[in-house]
Amino acid sequence: MIEVKLHLGYSGFCLAKEHHTIKGGGNIDVKFNALWALIQHPSKGYILFDTGYTQRFFKATKKYPNKLYANLTKVVLKESEEVKQQMKKNKIECKDIKHIVISHFHADHVGGLKDFENAQIHVSKAALDQVNKLPKLLAFSKGILKELLPNNLNSRVSIIEENSLISEDSIFNNKYDLFGDGSLIIHNLTGHAAGQIGLLLETKKNKYFLVADACWNIKAILENKLPSPIVRLFFDSWKDYKKSILKIKKFHEENSSVIIVPTHCAITTDKLVSNTFFSNDL
Repeated sequence: MIEVKLHLGYSGFCLAKEHHTIKGGGNIDVKFNALWALIQHPSKGYILFDTGYTQRFFKATKKYPNKLYANLTKVVLKESEEVKQQMKKNKIECKDIKHIVISHFHADHVGGLKDFENAQIHVSKAALDQVNKLPKLLAFSKGILKELLPNNLNSRVSIIEENSLISEDSIFNNKYDLFGDGSLIIHNLTGHAAGQIGLLLETKKNKYFLVADACWNIKAILENKLPSPIVRLFFDSWKDYKKSILKIKKFHEENSSVIIVPTHCAITTDKLVSNTFFSNDL
């Protein structure tokens, strides 16, 4: 694999009950940090993986039915925590982002999309199809707020399955080499959301598998502790979710040196996140 540089950051958080997120958890609130990644590619420049929350979330959920989304998620965000503000502090302009890889279209992953007008947006076909088919008033029921998406989304999208170098994979069936150079490898991790994907990459120090919401806690992989079945009401497919978990588990068994990074697992991410870009030598 071609090596890249990786920075991980938080852009706000929402609250969830621990017993909903993992079997045997307590009746306490836990933070679901909105993790995002900035990747520095040797020839493609700066690339984002997801974009965190922005203040637009509060405007988009001010009225019903979207307000139901806000009531369930209880988002907390300071303006200084937005990706664009963190980038500005680290002397990177929004126009410098040429590519954005979106794991799935939930609000904590696409909240900042409108800030990056020059970026090509890489998504799976299933994820984009769902967005285009859902009526605006019903989209919130699938975790999607269309108000957060650029009006020109479809003209800026690059479908991963159609525009990547595809090869067979013994665990995930297929793998998608985004730029055809081995730097960013995409795997299908559908279940939590339609067409959700994960991103495999390598830095000078480690290999990382950013699995988004394919699991909420690393214990789902290490200890077979899945979320409470009640959350299946909010998942696109509970059956596919469990299949994706098993695939990640098998991947981990065969590639134990690769660091699995679930978006909302603070046990994993707190030690990887930094406020200064590329400062902690990931």
